[in-house]
Amino acid sequence: MQSTKVQRMARCAMIAALYTAVSLLLAPFSYGAVQVRVAEALTLLPVFTPDAIVGVTLGCLLTNLLGSSPIDAVFGTLATLIAALLTWKLRGLRWRSLPIPSALMPVLVNAVVVGAEITFFFMDTPATGAALAFNMFTVGLGEVISCMVLGLLLVKAVEKNRALRGFFCG
Repeated sequence: MQSTKVQRMARCAMIAALYTAVSLLLAPFSYGAVQVRVAEALTLLPVFTPDAIVGVTLGCLLTNLLGSSPIDAVFGTLATLIAALLTWKLRGLRWRSLPIPSALMPVLVNAVVVGAEITFFFMDTPATGAALAFNMFTVGLGEVISCMVLGLLLVKAVEKNRALRGFFCG
């Protein structure tokens, strides 16, 4: 059955609200060079629906506006948008029934974009190659936990649960 425009908008809004609520609830872990933004697991939802692209992007924007900085609202949100688009694009590629290429997209994009953002805008010392590499590594590590572990568990949960499948795939 085809989703109506209202259903699609509601799905986007619910994903955005969930992303924002989880990020703000777990705020000590959601920001900084060493972060595990648990809500980033939701960036795998585009595996099921393009509506999630808008939802996670809007959720990231709201999260960064409420808890971070205007710089993060621009660059962090851009990273999430790019990652969500790539996740959607690669949704059909699976390894051992898991969307591994899709899960790698938020890891790689955020490591590069947010790692660079931290290095060039938020460090008290001059930017160096070593600082950039360190920040990319730490952001990427947090994303591995959020996306490659929690995100893939979320995908499996949606695939196994009829109600979740109906919501996200409908």
